[in-house]
Amino acid sequence: MNFKQLYNDIYQKFLEKKDAHQGYDFHHSPVGSATPPAPTFPEKIKWWTLNRPSRLQKIREDRDQQQQDIINLKSPPPAQP
Repeated sequence: MNFKQLYNDIYQKFLEKKDAHQGYDFHHSPVGSATPPAPTFPEKIKWWTLNRPSRLQKIREDRDQQQQDIINLKSPPPAQP
């Protein structure tokens, strides 16, 4: 088989259907997506902030909690007696 002719039928089908295809509209975001909540802190961050390690720890804890919540979605809730 000639490599130049290998995908001609696929390209031909694409060219025939390209005008009729309804594609994704990138100007409208999907309904189901949402930004994850950002962690909040009691004080605003400054460039001289000394509590950077504790802030990073809080961010990591929130991230881990969100991941655990997602993982828990797969498992059924415990049975109530």
